[in-house]
Amino acid sequence: MGIHPKYYELAARQDALLARKNEVDESFYNGIYERFRYPVLTREHAPIYWQYDLCEETNPYFEERLGINAVMNSGAIKLNDKYYLVARVEGNDRKSFFAVAESDSPVDGFRFWDKPVVLPDTCPEETNVYDMRLTQHEDGYIYGVFCSESKDLQSNDLSAAVAAAGIVRTKDLRTWERLPNLKTLHSPQQRNVVLHPEFVDGKYAFYTRPMDDFIDTGSGGGIGFGLCDDITNAVIDEEKITSQRKYHTITEVKNGAGAVPIRTDKGWIHVAHGVRNTAAGLRYVIYAFATDLKDPSKVIAEPSGLLIGPRGAERVGDVSNVVFTNGAIAEEDGTVYIYYASSDTRMHVARTSIDRLTDYVFHTPADPLRSADCVRQRCELIENNLELLRKNLC
Repeated sequence: MGIHPKYYELAARQDALLARKNEVDESFYNGIYERFRYPVLTREHAPIYWQYDLCEETNPYFEERLGINAVMNSGAIKLNDKYYLVARVEGNDRKSFFAVAESDSPVDGFRFWDKPVVLPDTCPEETNVYDMRLTQHEDGYIYGVFCSESKDLQSNDLSAAVAAAGIVRTKDLRTWERLPNLKTLHSPQQRNVVLHPEFVDGKYAFYTRPMDDFIDTGSGGGIGFGLCDDITNAVIDEEKITSQRKYHTITEVKNGAGAVPIRTDKGWIHVAHGVRNTAAGLRYVIYAFATDLKDPSKVIAEPSGLLIGPRGAERVGDVSNVVFTNGAIAEEDGTVYIYYASSDTRMHVARTSIDRLTDYVFHTPADPLRSADCVRQRCELIENNLELLRKNLC
């Protein structure tokens, strides 16, 4: 039995894609971060042998057997001078799975490992898994916290689901230990849960999103924060709200933790997502805020508006007008790479630094929440700038 000749054509095309160097998109500037021109992961990056039976005899037309629809929402980590994205890969069957992509560069050259991640199958009711956050915890483990989705058996609606926070841990991204799902005693459902990288008062700390059901936050007021004694049986009794949902803002409908918070001299910087409703549907954007170093539940700075929004081709995809992050890497030299998906379809990267993020978070004015006050805020900036221009151009 031989390999179908079409394989070699597709493999050559894929090799060219994987070898392509990324570059900063010079058409975009805001001083906060640089966008890169090309996505870092797409469905075209998935190995051909994940999708096709390569044998010419059993697949004479070289038809796709198990297609890949999208690659998105990657956790991110740097280990031993290599960069790793644990991506959500969605098949044509709508089921998602995790797969590790590795590169020597933070912005290009990511190649998937030979096989997807095989998680211990300990939850028979679990139908789908996705959106893993990776936390390199001070206890020595790398934890993956992800959404574990099951059918809501209490509802006659076929699309009704129950979301929980699944927890796994590893030392090498290859062997994974499954722990019991997180339990929050006062929140029926959980999504977008992030494990804090350090102990807080000797306990494991989680950023949560309290939800009444799978889609609607209901009484959930924003990004929560809770502590548990034992991560091998993680139970949170009390959830404090950190970054709150607010009317007529980018977090009006819901918000959720994104990447693992980044420690700075002035506080923990969080890169999260906010959602508002529009006539075209939900619009997801990325925003930032900071919490206190000693009390990570206490917000100490929250600049107005979005940090990253979908632009150009990023607006188009399976769920359009969306950007979403659940992974960032902070280098020892202060460089920060934020990995984000656009429209539930592909993965991108933006580059900034701890200094620039800190300046942005602590010196960008907060949202005054009313148009009249926003105008006054902008006019103050304009008047200061006009006075500066007059002095320097005279």
